[in-house]
Amino acid sequence: MPSILVYISAFLFYALVGWYFWRSRWKNQSISPKAKADINAPSIATWEHFLILVPLILHGFILYQSIFVNDGLSFGVGNAISSIVWLTALIYWFSGFFSRLQELQNLIAPIAMVAAIAVWLPLVLPSLRPLANTELPAFKAHLLIALLAYSLLTIAVLHAILMTILEYRLHHPAMSRMLMNLPPLLVMEKMLFRIIWAGFILLTLTLFSGIIFSQEVFGQSVTFSHKTLFSFISWGVFAALLVGRHFYGWRGRTAIRWTLTGFTILLLAYIGSKFVLEIILQR
Repeated sequence: MPSILVYISAFLFYALVGWYFWRSRWKNQSISPKAKADINAPSIATWEHFLILVPLILHGFILYQSIFVNDGLSFGVGNAISSIVWLTALIYWFSGFFSRLQELQNLIAPIAMVAAIAVWLPLVLPSLRPLANTELPAFKAHLLIALLAYSLLTIAVLHAILMTILEYRLHHPAMSRMLMNLPPLLVMEKMLFRIIWAGFILLTLTLFSGIIFSQEVFGQSVTFSHKTLFSFISWGVFAALLVGRHFYGWRGRTAIRWTLTGFTILLLAYIGSKFVLEIILQR
């Protein structure tokens, strides 16, 4: 278990990053839309980019020490949620290297605040027992793909929420500077579906690898459970969204509702089931 000083350091650095980007990107009060032409989107400076890297490294160290225990993997609900948040922040940090995604870095403030809380979860909600069969490459690949799928779809949900706020504020005479710096809604919508496509592909691989893993370890088809049921329902929701987008041109609020619904069901599938088993039922 990492030293408590590492937890405190990661928390403070995340809080510092969140506070800084809140002050510099979010707290600029409302301005008139007429001033939009005079505003340049704030880019992420090099020192700002590497400031974000500090808590990410500390958080990653905490997860490594918490998950890789002896020869097994300790992956309870605390480590699971913290890992998803860390991967979400890491993917978002990488996106800052691409100039066309610079304007989306306004979400760093809320992501950093969430990560500041998530960094404590391995300590607050420790794993009850290590996972079985973690020495198998198939299981490790399955777990990694699943975490990446969750992380990308988490970014998609944050993106959808930001689009909802932007759409709402467009109908008001004044808009905050942060929202004025975002790309047009149509551009953000295209980005949303690219993220969903990537997350959907990884989610498909997660379900497929889960079936293969079940056959390899237990010699039987994947067992029917709440986790399995909700996972396939979530996959069906995202599949329907992508089909609706392609054939019927679904967009705007319809796309956002389907995205939020699919992600909520996905949370119930894994995080929800682990929470019930480990925290409520103590299994």
